[in-house]
Amino acid sequence: MMKNIFSIALLSFLPISELRGAIPLALARGIPWYFAYPFSAICNVLVVPICWLFLSTIHKSLLHLSWYQKIFERFVERTRKKLALPIEKWGALAIAFFIAIPLPLTGVWTGTLGAWLFGVPKGRTFLAALLGVAVSGAVVTLIIILATSRAGVF
Repeated sequence: MMKNIFSIALLSFLPISELRGAIPLALARGIPWYFAYPFSAICNVLVVPICWLFLSTIHKSLLHLSWYQKIFERFVERTRKKLALPIEKWGALAIAFFIAIPLPLTGVWTGTLGAWLFGVPKGRTFLAALLGVAVSGAVVTLIIILATSRAGVF
């Protein structure tokens, strides 16, 4: 059981998978949705303070490395293109909507980076991430439950 919990927490925290990987894994391993969804969501939203800490400390130290700078600049450019207009119009609510879309690269990591780039305060970023994760997690959970119940898996 602890191995399953660790795997779910890790997937919830990783940039590409986040909730989209953690919830299906949990459900496939027999963990009930009413545990998998909130546990994955809590682990996923913990990305916000870790990401802010990284961007305000370690990131500055790594910028002198050319390979890191190139990767980070590409990621920043993509994030700016995706979020510039919505954030200018909607502010932190745009971050919540962006995070709520259950697709790769639209999760908490990218949303927090976008909030940091556009100067959204930490508290508002956290609340936006919480809302986005709640919606995204609910969507993923419902899709998996509906798909597997029709297929007779669960």
